[in-house]
Amino acid sequence: MSTPSDQFSPIPPEPPVGVRSTDDKNLAMLTHLSGVILSIVVPLIIWLMNKDRPEKAYLVSEAKEALNFQITVLIGYVICWILTIIIIGAFLTWLLWIANLVFCIIAAVKVSADGSYRYPFALRLVS
Repeated sequence: MSTPSDQFSPIPPEPPVGVRSTDDKNLAMLTHLSGVILSIVVPLIIWLMNKDRPEKAYLVSEAKEALNFQITVLIGYVICWILTIIIIGAFLTWLLWIANLVFCIIAAVKVSADGSYRYPFALRLVS
């Protein structure tokens, strides 16, 4: 039998592994949005800080996804810079920036609502 003091323990139980806390969802949303301005910096920091913590598996997966996409965009910018020699790179740079903005906003909205997002095209370099 349990006593009344057993029912009201002062230490809350540990959440199950993989549970998405509100803080993790908000941080994942900001990680996706930060790619527009800071490129790979924020996703890389979030991933490096949390990659060894099993309770942050959701946040790590979203940070890896954002990091992989931003690395892909960074490679695209390098290609556009090389193509500026034949003028087309200047136009492609603007298109790439707009695509990055749109996909980062879509990712942030999906993560905020559903909890997860996978970019339609990205090199999966960080696994």
